[in-house]
Amino acid sequence: QVQLVESGGGLVQAGGSLRLSCAASGLAFSSYAINWFRQAPGKDRDFVAAISRSGSTTYYVDNVKGRFTISRDNAKNTVYLLMNSLTPEDTAIYYCAAKRRALSGSVYLETSPATYDYWGQGTQVTVSS
Repeated sequence: QVQLVESGGGLVQAGGSLRLSCAASGLAFSSYAINWFRQAPGKDRDFVAAISRSGSTTYYVDNVKGRFTISRDNAKNTVYLLMNSLTPEDTAIYYCAAKRRALSGSVYLETSPATYDYWGQGTQVTVSS
């Protein structure tokens, strides 16, 4: 049984930092590109960041670029999202998603949630002003 389990969310003041983790089990982790999405109340689930199978390539949407860092440790089957300089606009449930990829160095940039193979249950991030 495949599981993606997010953790590390919580309540933080504006300007603060959090590190989210996405721990995977039941799949060949290094065969999957992993992306982070977020969903604020009443809004669509938005793509945030992506990392390739090998971790050599990353991608960020403009409004988190320079503040968020995605990384992975294939030995631990875990992807991380370090979030700095948080603002109230970053408040959302954060999800990780996995997509099997043939190429180890390419990211998967499809924004439609339906195209992903697996999803986690999400972790809440709340940024107070």
